[in-house]
Amino acid sequence: MNVSEFDYYLPPELIAQTPIEPRDASRLLVVHRQDGRLEHRIFRDIVEYLRPGDLLVANDSRVIPARLRGRKRTGGQVEILLLRPAATPAPSAGETWECLVGGKGLRPGVQVVLERPGRTPAEGEPEAPVVATVEAALPEGRRLVRFNRPTAEWLYALGETPLPPYIHQPLADSERYQTVYSRVEGSVASSTAGLHFTPELLLTLRERGVGLAFVTLHIGLGTFQPVKVERVENHVMHSEWASLSPEVARQINDTTLRGGRIVAVGTTVVRTLEWAATGAQGIDPYGEGLCPWQRVAAFEGETDLFIRPGYRFRAVDALITNFHLPRSTLLMLVSAFAGKALIERAYAEAVAQRYRFYSFGDAMLIL
Repeated sequence: MNVSEFDYYLPPELIAQTPIEPRDASRLLVVHRQDGRLEHRIFRDIVEYLRPGDLLVANDSRVIPARLRGRKRTGGQVEILLLRPAATPAPSAGETWECLVGGKGLRPGVQVVLERPGRTPAEGEPEAPVVATVEAALPEGRRLVRFNRPTAEWLYALGETPLPPYIHQPLADSERYQTVYSRVEGSVASSTAGLHFTPELLLTLRERGVGLAFVTLHIGLGTFQPVKVERVENHVMHSEWASLSPEVARQINDTTLRGGRIVAVGTTVVRTLEWAATGAQGIDPYGEGLCPWQRVAAFEGETDLFIRPGYRFRAVDALITNFHLPRSTLLMLVSAFAGKALIERAYAEAVAQRYRFYSFGDAMLIL
């Protein structure tokens, strides 16, 4: 398939710039795969579509303040986006990270002094400068960057929440880019399908017999990197760290045995669960294999599963997701789950009905 087959026109004014209040007041497009029906609801109405015995599975990864600003010794401005800790630890007391960098001449050996422009040092900020040294150039414009101090000492003092580039308005409260259940630090972007849930809505679902379980996938370059090749099959996903505990694996398998549905909150959960149903058990994701005695298996480690049309889903029965960018791997995933033609019709309807798109936008429930 060509990447151009996953393109669509979106009026720029439909790109949500701010989160809606309250969280569960966003709109919800309900997509029925069996008969192709589309329903227009409010997100809190999701309680009408989930049944006792169903299991919601959400990603509990928390966004770190991964955007850093600084200057080279020559005075040039630099922006650094932390992606993931490097496999090889830094010498001495520092840390080494894979990063994306913005600025000129950032060759190996160049040093950057981190700063927070326009703000005087606050209590808790380090007195001595934090220095980032470019150690090596990596593919896709990435750099290996060594920091002279452990990030735990300064990250929350100097770092900023890394909002997507299509959001141009500053965020008054950085917690609005976190889910209410986020707890394990490590992502550089939010699992945005979960932004619609409030504690009250989660409590209502629990009272109605809907279970809740968590996996962890630290969102990095694999999730948001644009597809640059012409053929979909030639795109290579960057790996991201994920974890599904033995307790959650048992909960998912027991839910299936009792006839309940596994409802994934977001595409990162889909990728985690589908890897737990395939690669974590030695099964080819695009093959015909299926483990006869368990739906998923516990695992912890890297996953680079690329789900596109033609994939056979083994672990997920329903999906809650936002509206995704054209030509993105996320749009390809939902097209694989619901069918490309149905997703095209749903997106066209969402545009016609003036839904809000992307990270702070409205949601879909695909049944």
